[in-house]
Amino acid sequence: MVFPEKENLINGCPCKLEQGENGTGDSLNKRRLCRNSQKRKSGRKKTGRVVLKSGHFNLEKWKDSKYHVFPDIVQAFIDCQWRWTLFYSIITYIIIWLAFTGIWWVILELHGDFEPEHMPHVNNSSNWIPCVKEIYGFTSLFLFSIEIHTTIGYGTRVITLECPSAMFTMCIESIIGTITQSFIVGIVFAKLTRPKNRAHTLLFSKNAIINQRDRNLRLIFRVGNTRKSRIIAGNVQAYLIRHSTIDVLDDQIKLDLSMDSSENISFMFPVSAVHTIDENSPFFSMSASDILKADMEILVVFEGTIESTGQPVQVKSSYTTQEVLWGHRFMDMVEYRKDKHGK
Repeated sequence: MVFPEKENLINGCPCKLEQGENGTGDSLNKRRLCRNSQKRKSGRKKTGRVVLKSGHFNLEKWKDSKYHVFPDIVQAFIDCQWRWTLFYSIITYIIIWLAFTGIWWVILELHGDFEPEHMPHVNNSSNWIPCVKEIYGFTSLFLFSIEIHTTIGYGTRVITLECPSAMFTMCIESIIGTITQSFIVGIVFAKLTRPKNRAHTLLFSKNAIINQRDRNLRLIFRVGNTRKSRIIAGNVQAYLIRHSTIDVLDDQIKLDLSMDSSENISFMFPVSAVHTIDENSPFFSMSASDILKADMEILVVFEGTIESTGQPVQVKSSYTTQEVLWGHRFMDMVEYRKDKHGK
């Protein structure tokens, strides 16, 4: 049988189906090539996400100022990855040390401490008093700058009473060193205590489902905890986001949710959040095809408190209309382990 519309389905496939059907050529390989070369066009309409599946917002905020990162530099350090935080911290220390090394160099050069007859190895035979003892060049000045900045002690390199400008510079560098260390320690502590890693262990189901329960259609999605440490005072919320176009948000409606277990989630097991599609639901007048074609997105948010640390944690995800399955049910995820006498 030869179908004339095959070439329209192939979309430019280089092979010829007639040879395969007439028994000439490698028909199996050519059919596979044709099948792989086809561009399948889905009838489902793609919807732009406001919130990605990872929980990050797919939004970009614009500001008039080009250097808008500087007013919020602490938050920028906290939000960036660990390798960049450590890199910026090291660079900050090195820049401060080098900057003050240059200042010390200017002070000692103006005082004449780098003259050949004023160097430390000939100081014993002269009455010259340098600004800083035991300074031979750039390397010793760099070490001296580190010692002042970190307050680890001077050793043989000490300031004399000869140069007031050197004493003033020492005070300024000590103050800047204290502020810098406090700044970096605060950022590292904030990154260590953030519940961001804990949020990665709170997972939403890949798809939401709509099925019938107690003679009513219900929208259901699941959230589970993959760690043994508990989350207390959990709360799940959902919002329906409508798009007037792909790029413009039109409306945001909060959905009424109930929990399968109870209103106060113990969160020992994966729980299902249920939205009843009744007269008060925005889905009440919509059919399955209407929901599939609509430019909508369901934003889901779980909030709770980590039992061990008492810190709040929040995790977000979203479901587009293409990720809502009709007539499906979730499988049971809890089973009894006879070898461990528990679940």
